[in-house]
Amino acid sequence: CLYLPRVQRIRVADHPDDRPVGAGGLVYVEAVADEIFLDGVQRLLSGRIISRFEDRGLKIVAMKLMQVSRTLAETHYAVHAARPFFAGLVGFITSGPVVALVLEGPNAIAVVRSMVGATKPHDAAPGTIRGDFGLETAKNLIHASDAPETAVAEIALWFTPAELVDYRRGVDDWVLSDEE
Repeated sequence: CLYLPRVQRIRVADHPDDRPVGAGGLVYVEAVADEIFLDGVQRLLSGRIISRFEDRGLKIVAMKLMQVSRTLAETHYAVHAARPFFAGLVGFITSGPVVALVLEGPNAIAVVRSMVGATKPHDAAPGTIRGDFGLETAKNLIHASDAPETAVAEIALWFTPAELVDYRRGVDDWVLSDEE
């Protein structure tokens, strides 16, 4: 999930490939790209994980169940291409369906990353997604963008502009503040 701050927006010209993102050609800078990996899908945890984000007040602006292509996986994990685990990582993420989603909210990246927990499940605090459901690093259930720039790039990689839905929720009056 890509979480970008509501107050900071990126213009189309600043977006990769100059592709418009979101309503009016702007994307929230506080959005997060998340993927619930196939181990989460196969273990029937997708709904429970998504519920945690919604319960916290984050808004889903895009979501899909998909089979990840080798090209998408290699592009997404290009930063790890020289690492010894790269082939296994690509093989794993392409071996079954994942749930890809974009979450939005104030401080979304920090909020989601704290909810996801440490990369190594044995280091993840109880109450986090990895702390509650994960056992091994190779099967740590979920990915979350780590910075606004990463979020923008990952959202553009996983979703087309038409797949991002801009809408207002009634609950926002009770979850979000005009003060911040």
